[in-house]
Amino acid sequence: MQRLTVEQFREAGKTPLVVVLDDVRSMYNVGSVFRTGDAFRIEALYLCGISATPPATEIHKTALGAEDSVAWRHFDNALEAVEQLKGQGYEVLAVEQCDGSTKLNEFIPQKGKPYAVVLGNEVKGVHQEVIDRCDGCLEIPQFGTKHSMNVSVTAGIIMYKFVF
Repeated sequence: MQRLTVEQFREAGKTPLVVVLDDVRSMYNVGSVFRTGDAFRIEALYLCGISATPPATEIHKTALGAEDSVAWRHFDNALEAVEQLKGQGYEVLAVEQCDGSTKLNEFIPQKGKPYAVVLGNEVKGVHQEVIDRCDGCLEIPQFGTKHSMNVSVTAGIIMYKFVF
């Protein structure tokens, strides 16, 4: 299947995308985002606030070792991570339902441009002060009775958009 080793993954070219988790409480969700981030070879995962960090059995259960391949950092809060990313030239987008948000199907990322996406807490979403500091919001169109998705599912949909 020509899978990369962890060392080869670290040396391989990356999708210029940083995924920021803003107070994601479930370690299983964190692990799942690590695993999907490995699949799409993202640049890094930033874990903020109460988002758990490796090593943790619950993260490993869903990450299946991706916590060793995907670069990650912890920040006290997502606002700190967003400020740093913006200072490094990233376009930072919150994934949230907001006035003026861009529907994901209408968004066309520029190839090679560095982006960061912020995904929020399973119940409360992205903190408002973080949304206010972002360059915009992306929204996944939804057509059912619910108006939210699991954060790890959302992460997968968003990462796919930046790769393809």
